[in-house]
Amino acid sequence: MNGYPWGAFGTGLAACAGAALAVMLVTFAVALVKGVHRIVDVAWGLGFTAVAAVSFALSSGHGDEGRRLLVTLLTAVWGLRLSGHIALRGRGHGEDPRYERLLARAPGNPRLYALRTVYLLQGALVWLVSLPVQAAQYAPGPVSAAEAALLAAAVAVWLTGFLFETVGDAQLARFKADPDLRDRTGARIMDRGLWRYTRHPNYFGDFLVWWGLYLTACADPAVAAATLVSPVVMSLLLTKGSGKRLLEQQMAQRPGYAEYTARTSGFFPLPPKPGGDDRAGAG
Repeated sequence: MNGYPWGAFGTGLAACAGAALAVMLVTFAVALVKGVHRIVDVAWGLGFTAVAAVSFALSSGHGDEGRRLLVTLLTAVWGLRLSGHIALRGRGHGEDPRYERLLARAPGNPRLYALRTVYLLQGALVWLVSLPVQAAQYAPGPVSAAEAALLAAAVAVWLTGFLFETVGDAQLARFKADPDLRDRTGARIMDRGLWRYTRHPNYFGDFLVWWGLYLTACADPAVAAATLVSPVVMSLLLTKGSGKRLLEQQMAQRPGYAEYTARTSGFFPLPPKPGGDDRAGAG
């Protein structure tokens, strides 16, 4: 491999920060018009797609053409699928309770508070988490046999995660839409399909997607070390931050959920523990 173009990469970092910021500011403006901030969740995947596209454009002449295209496509397919799913899921609904609670305790102007604590924060996270996507596109060619094997491993990890996330989301959507799987209270606990082996197949899928994308930047040890923070931060967000932890706090009081958690792995897919009711619990 030729020398890594750190100067061009540094310039690209600034441009990608601007792209992530632009996506979030446009989303904030739309949210003010619509009167709901839940659309920022749709912008999450769009932000990563925008960063990948900007990196692809700026890395021309620096990075290997095939690797640049691969990384951009993997990021865009994941980001656009996620944004479309969240948009469809939230269609016709009002404000997300998370943002209602946030704005209710806002000091001063709630709009400016939302801008600082939601939109600008998410823009910064998009930029940080996407560091491997940006870095991989500047890696010069030609791609060696060892690098090709690493990229193949990256795609395999990414694809496994993408399937977990996509299939898990589809299974949950069908479950929620099926009246035969609801009791008279209208609430049930999903424990079928992938949800039988992990309580969060979608978050586990995200976890694999971003470790797969990180592998695309690992051909150069210095780049791998510099971007390791990104999948680590995403993993913490999914397991300790706004992902698994927050959702389980919301679900904890539902009847049947304690039994579900007792037999089902919290994150990594594992066979259900023996004992307990293996049916969907009422909630």
